[in-house]
Amino acid sequence: MKLIILDRDGVINHDSESFIKSPHEWMPIPGSLEAIARLNQADYRVVVATNQSGIARGMFNIMTLNAIHQKMHVAAQSVGAEIDAIFFCPHAADDGCDCRKPQSGMLHAIGKRFDVSLKGVPTVGDSLRDLQAGFMAGCTPYLVLTGKGEKTLEKGGLPPGTASYANLAAVVDHLLKTPALGHAA
Repeated sequence: MKLIILDRDGVINHDSESFIKSPHEWMPIPGSLEAIARLNQADYRVVVATNQSGIARGMFNIMTLNAIHQKMHVAAQSVGAEIDAIFFCPHAADDGCDCRKPQSGMLHAIGKRFDVSLKGVPTVGDSLRDLQAGFMAGCTPYLVLTGKGEKTLEKGGLPPGTASYANLAAVVDHLLKTPALGHAA
C-alpha cells in the first residue's frame, strides 16, 4: 500500500493567521484537490494530519471541525478525490501531548491504523513542525511554498533530505514521476 500524509492548512486549503474556524473560511488552494485525485488514481491512500489547537483555545468545537472536514471531503469528491482519513490534534501547545506536531505521535497513530511502516512515506507540510514530525517518524518530508511555506524555507533548519516545491500539485508531479521506494504495491 502506498500512503501519503498531508498537512491541511497551507497545503490543501488556504491558511489564516486567525485559524480556519468555520466551513465558510475553508477554501481549497487551486489545484490541491485535483492533486489528491491524481494520488488516488496512482493508488495512494491519502491521510491528513493536522494540528487544531483552536479547539483547546475555545475558538471552535468538534462539531464545527467536523463540518469543516465534511466540506473538504465534499469538495474533494467533486473532483474525483478521496481523503482516506483525517487525524487531528485538538490540544494547545502547552498541553504536553505527543500528538501535536512537531511531536510524531499523530503520524505513528496513522502508521498503526493503516498497518504500514512510515519509513519513506511522503509527508507534505508548510511549516517546520510538519516536517519535523514527519522526519521523526521516518517519513520523507516535502515542503510546499504555499501557506507558511515561504517563511519556513527562509528561516531554514529543515530536516535533512527535505525537498521543497511550489505547491501540492508540484509535489504530486514529482512523486508520480519517481518510483515509490520502500512501499509495498
